[in-house]
Amino acid sequence: MSSPILITSVGHGERLCSLMRQFNLTTAAEQVVPRLIEQDLAAALPVLAEVFEAEAEARHQRRVERLRRASRLPPGKTFETFDLTRLPATLRHKLETLTAGAFLDDGTNVLAFGLPGTGKSHALAALGHRLIQLGRSVLFVPTFELVQDLLAAKRDLELPRQLRKLDNFDLVVLDDIGYVQQSQEEAEVLFTLLAERYERRSVALTSNLVFSEWDRIFKNKMATSAAIDRLVHHSTILEFDVDSYRTKGAKRRKTEESDDDQRPPRSRAG
Repeated sequence: MSSPILITSVGHGERLCSLMRQFNLTTAAEQVVPRLIEQDLAAALPVLAEVFEAEAEARHQRRVERLRRASRLPPGKTFETFDLTRLPATLRHKLETLTAGAFLDDGTNVLAFGLPGTGKSHALAALGHRLIQLGRSVLFVPTFELVQDLLAAKRDLELPRQLRKLDNFDLVVLDDIGYVQQSQEEAEVLFTLLAERYERRSVALTSNLVFSEWDRIFKNKMATSAAIDRLVHHSTILEFDVDSYRTKGAKRRKTEESDDDQRPPRSRAG
C-alpha cells in the first residue's frame, strides 16, 4: 500500500515535471522525479515544486513588464479607474468576456463605437492591460500615428518588414480610426494592415463614425466595403450608447445648481 507521503509527492512531482517542460528542461522533466523517488527522496518534491513555482511566477512578471513597456498603453487607463456602472449590463458582460483573452486565439476583432467622451478608448486600454496580465502581447496606438509609420515604411520599401513586426502582437488597438481625414495613400496602407491580420491576428478599434460614414476613411465604396467585411466577419461589437463624461458632468452640475436654487435661504441670527 502506498504511503500518504508518496501519494502527496506524486502530485507535486507531476507539477514539477510540467514546470520543467514549460522551462524546456525536457531531460530533467523525465529523470528528476523518478530518481528522487528511487533514492527515497520523495519528500523533497514539494520543496522543489515550490521553488519552480516561484521561478514561473518571476518569469511571468518579467514578461508582463516587458509586454507593458512595448504596449504603449496609457498607464492609468485600467478597469480599476473605469466606472463600469455607467455602462449597460450587456456591454459590461461583453467586456468581462473579452478579458479572458479567448478571442485572440482565432483572430476575432473588437470594434468599439460611440460618441466622443463615452469611454471607448479607456475601455479598450483597460482591456489591453488585463490581457497583458495574462501574458498576451498588445499594441495601443492612435490610428493616424500608425498609418504614418506604415506610410514611411512603404516609402522606404520596408512595409512587409513593418507588418511582420506588428504581427508579433496578439492585439493591435487602433484608437480613433477616422478621427483624421486620410489621403488615398494613407487609406491604402491602413487597408493593407487590416487585410494582413484578417483571420490571423486580432484588431481592436475605437471610432466615432458609424459604418455608413467609413467612405471618409477608405475613399471609395469598394475599399470601404472590403475593409468593413474583414473587420466584422469575426468580431465583437461594443456600442457605447451612453452620455459622455463631459455631458454627464454638465447634467450633474445643472442638477446641483437647480437644487441650490430651490433651497430656502438660511435665516440670519438676530
